[in-house]
Amino acid sequence: MKHPNTRTRTPTGRTLRHDRRAFLLIGGMALALLAGAAGFRTLLGMRQPGVGGPYALTDTANRPVTQADFRDRYTLIYFGYTHCVDVCPLTLATVSAALEELGPRGRAVTPIFISVDPERDTPGVVKNYVAHFSPDIVGLSGTTAQLRPVLAAFHVTVRHHAGANALIDHSSLLYLMDGHNHLAGMIPVDSSAHDIAADLARMLPSS
Repeated sequence: MKHPNTRTRTPTGRTLRHDRRAFLLIGGMALALLAGAAGFRTLLGMRQPGVGGPYALTDTANRPVTQADFRDRYTLIYFGYTHCVDVCPLTLATVSAALEELGPRGRAVTPIFISVDPERDTPGVVKNYVAHFSPDIVGLSGTTAQLRPVLAAFHVTVRHHAGANALIDHSSLLYLMDGHNHLAGMIPVDSSAHDIAADLARMLPSS
């Protein structure tokens, strides 16, 4: 029984449209997974509406960075954290190898690592971490308030466990953004370096 003073919120048109897009995206991924790995890769390689957006974070030199700093350059964004014991380091190493395999076209892409662990991943920690994989990786971090809209824009799910050295559950995808910060495609992180290079070659402009 509702309290007499309780108001029922009616979803706005904007909220309904956003929820519908998110539902279609998740539903499409589920169907692709049912269709097998080939179908999943095909879906990820397509432009998805409502994925990605502006961000305002901090680089490893403690300078503010926004998406505007990469205007006219393709970026390959990965969300992770430095205490990750398996997927994150493997992904960064694989991305570095894939970009090297692409040669000049790979050098036209800026790999970006965005930490989802604002408590432990200070700019200095992120700097030391990304240096293990490639000097070309741009490491970004931010406060919880700064990260919240970025995670929402890229539909990244994060679940923190308790404890000083606790692991973090998070969704893992590679997001290729074009020179205007629009999504060009997504790549699964369990791909080999060769497969990532092939996906990027297909998504990047020919010249």
